Amino acid sequence: MTVEELRKEFPILEEDAYGRPLVYLDNAATSQRPCRVIEKWKEMATHSNANIHRALHLLSSRATLEFETARSFIADRINAEDRKQIVFTSGTTAAINLVAFSFGEAFVGEGDEVIVTRAEHHSNIVPWQMMCARKKATIKVLEIEKSGEIIPENLEKLISPRTKIIAICHISNVLGIVNPAKEIVAIAKKYGIPVLLDGAQGVVHQKVDVKDLDCDFYVFSGHKVYAATGTGVLYAKKKWLDAMPPYMGGGEMIKSVSFSGTTYSEAPAKFEAGTQDFLAVPTLFHAMDLQERILGDAELMKNMDDIRDFVLEALLSDPRIHLYGVPRRTEDKIPLFSFTVEGAHHEDLALILDKMGVAVRSGQMCAEPLMDYYGVTGMLRASFAPYNTMEEAKTFIECLDKAIKMLT
Repeated sequence: MTVEELRKEFPILEEDAYGRPLVYLDNAATSQRPCRVIEKWKEMATHSNANIHRALHLLSSRATLEFETARSFIADRINAEDRKQIVFTSGTTAAINLVAFSFGEAFVGEGDEVIVTRAEHHSNIVPWQMMCARKKATIKVLEIEKSGEIIPENLEKLISPRTKIIAICHISNVLGIVNPAKEIVAIAKKYGIPVLLDGAQGVVHQKVDVKDLDCDFYVFSGHKVYAATGTGVLYAKKKWLDAMPPYMGGGEMIKSVSFSGTTYSEAPAKFEAGTQDFLAVPTLFHAMDLQERILGDAELMKNMDDIRDFVLEALLSDPRIHLYGVPRRTEDKIPLFSFTVEGAHHEDLALILDKMGVAVRSGQMCAEPLMDYYGVTGMLRASFAPYNTMEEAKTFIECLDKAIKMLT
């Protein structure tokens, strides 16, 4: 598949922005939707709009089949042992909150520890802080190098007999660096410590194999990988799903309810209380099917690598720009670039770029502790997807140069 052929699957890429062709470079926040995802949501809303699992009528049966087919498909795609290890949530944030609460209730006590890294998204910091406050536990921070890289050996120095879980991002949403997840998991396993991987960016840029990673939990959002918003996935090893209490109570997650006591269903139902987004979840099937095709397409992957190399060289060679997240090996970086410009505020740059038709992200990227580490109030971020072209990359660099000249 060529990039031009792929772009035809995404109707919004034909939009104009202020009379210019849209160059969408905020993919790390939300990817665009292909026709097959849009059509699946419409199909579900038109022909299968009924609560799943709870009725015997035709519409409910259709919706249930689509919902559970998506579960089986995702289990297969990430190489889970059992489809019951896949819990649907509203996104990465909800999945991490679920684990932080339920794992914390079962396994964390006063004086225990949770390890996270300096480079985490707020969604992989705040839920653990809330759990630690409730359980009187503490958070320990694995610092990063100035390059943005994690040194696995430093993790071992932080681990203690009180360490109960380690939670890290697979790929940083700010630095664009692929973390050494397998090495980190291997170190944790030496001490019998479970690991949660925040895969919000990881599942977008790599084929995820949870057996190979050997992580205990893997979480990601559908809206970053072409699916509908309000969709998310929690993968967990069966032993944890069996041992953890439910995060929420309500319909569908029970075996029996009485005023003398309630018994719960097995996973995944135990963690899917209430009405699920049965219109949106089936879009995960089509989104991740497309994603698998993209990751297996040498031409599309080469385009991504070429864009990464071109933009990386352009930003590093510009003395006005300070780029964050430059690993020793180029292959450890995805085409995501966060930077600051001397004498120009990131929001001013983003506003000017927007008027030129280039959509980027500005601010803290939900990573305030990382901003503090680098001594900045915010950054500008350009994040590319497989449907972006080299021409768009060149347009971005040209427009950025114009914007900087206007402000400095």
